Amino acid sequence: MASPMRSLLADPDRYVQSFRLFLERSTEHQSMQEFVEQHLPGVVASIGNGKSTINVLSIGGGAGEMDLQILSKIRARYPGVAINNEVVEPSAEQISKYKERVAQASNLENIKFTWHKETAYEYESRMNAEKKTKKWDFIHMIQMLYYVKDIPATLRYFHSLLEPQAKLLIILVSGKSGWETLWKKYGSSFPLEDLCTYVSSADLPRMLDSAGLKYQLYELPSHMDITSCFIEGDKDGELLLDFLTETLDFAKTAPPELKRQLMEELRKPGCSEIRDGKVFFNNNLGVIVIEP
Repeated sequence: MASPMRSLLADPDRYVQSFRLFLERSTEHQSMQEFVEQHLPGVVASIGNGKSTINVLSIGGGAGEMDLQILSKIRARYPGVAINNEVVEPSAEQISKYKERVAQASNLENIKFTWHKETAYEYESRMNAEKKTKKWDFIHMIQMLYYVKDIPATLRYFHSLLEPQAKLLIILVSGKSGWETLWKKYGSSFPLEDLCTYVSSADLPRMLDSAGLKYQLYELPSHMDITSCFIEGDKDGELLLDFLTETLDFAKTAPPELKRQLMEELRKPGCSEIRDGKVFFNNNLGVIVIEP
């Protein structure tokens, strides 16, 4: 009998709901913000040397929270220099939120925004069809490589667009996170039609080494409170379980034995830490900065 389990991405509203709850319950954005504050100024220190315009490409820019923080650091490093920021994002809803965020922000003079409603692959195909090769001073891909069918080819393509002083920044889940434990063990049981692949920072060095690319790795500590996942019938807990497994209504549609094993796994040290009666999932992130 076919499993009733369906990909969470089959219901975009519930996906967005679960993603928002994940951001609320996790230190994901705080961890990225700390990286942007502490390390990004060094990363972008020479990308705009001698340039009158800095070209930035955001792949999977989402609603723009992190993009605007990145842009503010680039502006601070190169005051008065024009910035051309292009965003590749397949979700119309996320683009519309991004545009709202830009409309409300006060410190974006000198920055020109262009949005492309397309995936990374569609962007690459369009540029190839138009026989265009636009070069960039800074390209970033935050939490989007999971939705790419051929990761090495995608990395090679975007790396080929870097200017001589440029950088390619990638953020994704760490190979030392609970995601790694969970997905290595149970990923094959989840319905993954839309999420193309599970990839973590542990997988990238091999791909980058074989392509002969130079890079630096950073580990960002992060956690998520998943205590509500263990309260039967808790709506938030069910949403977080959906997000953890990329499965629509996991609590209701997963085979009982899979659900039992997964719930047990989530409490183990490989996935989580139990403090003061609460369960904190290890949501560590890996950052890779690739040289031209």
